[in-house]
Amino acid sequence: MNLTIQLAKHLRDVHFGGNWTTSNLKDNLADVNWHQATTHVHSFNTIATLVYHVNYYISAVLKVLQGEPLRASDKYSFDLPPILSQTDWENLLAKTFADAEAFTLLIEQLPEHMLWENFTDEKYGTYYRNIQGIIEHTHYHLGQIALIKKILLQTNENLKND
Repeated sequence: MNLTIQLAKHLRDVHFGGNWTTSNLKDNLADVNWHQATTHVHSFNTIATLVYHVNYYISAVLKVLQGEPLRASDKYSFDLPPILSQTDWENLLAKTFADAEAFTLLIEQLPEHMLWENFTDEKYGTYYRNIQGIIEHTHYHLGQIALIKKILLQTNENLKND
């Protein structure tokens, strides 16, 4: 078994389906419109903010795998540009899914020995730690997105019944 192929599969599955949880970003976001994506529920981040946040790290590591320096900071990871229309929302989703697919393709091509090398700097740990961390991070926020979506749908249903 090739570990890079397996990591790529796990990342692809959490984005597009096929994992054992039967939950993925694409299906969960398929029927979310831009109003729902930008609606605040309690003190939670919006769905759009969480999608941006998940993709922020994928996009940053993708660029490293493409040979660019790491240019990311946690302090900017929630800085979602304004979503003012359905087109803005669809553009965010398109970028998110395109980056995820490009990232998985590069992970598949990564020589397995690279997984155990430092990722850009020793303080960030290995490539493996960063790739596996992104998969775990995506699952974590997918759960939040699913719950926020359920709350929004329940709230809309309650408004209809009042």
